Amino acid sequence: MNNYYEYSVPELVRLLGSRFREYRLRSNMTQKEVSEQSGITVTTIHKFESGIATNLSLGTFLLLLKAIEQIDGIDGLLPELPESPYLYVQKKKIQRIRHKKQDK
Repeated sequence: MNNYYEYSVPELVRLLGSRFREYRLRSNMTQKEVSEQSGITVTTIHKFESGIATNLSLGTFLLLLKAIEQIDGIDGLLPELPESPYLYVQKKKIQRIRHKKQDK
């Protein structure tokens, strides 16, 4: 099992690019087909897959996942959490957390 905390952000993006390439190939799609499906240039896709582009935006990554029909992978990345009883006060759901200001 990988300890992803040991990776830098560019290393993680390179890892995702490599995995994306594997998924694209298993989907039997060319970079050109992914480009046409996503609206992302072939150059960007090539740079992402080869590890040259290490600053891909989240929006671009999501478009690429949609193009290869893997957008449901988001559930594995950040699954929905069950309701927390700690977020309810007097049967009213708390919308945000506020911390009290400390006196100086």
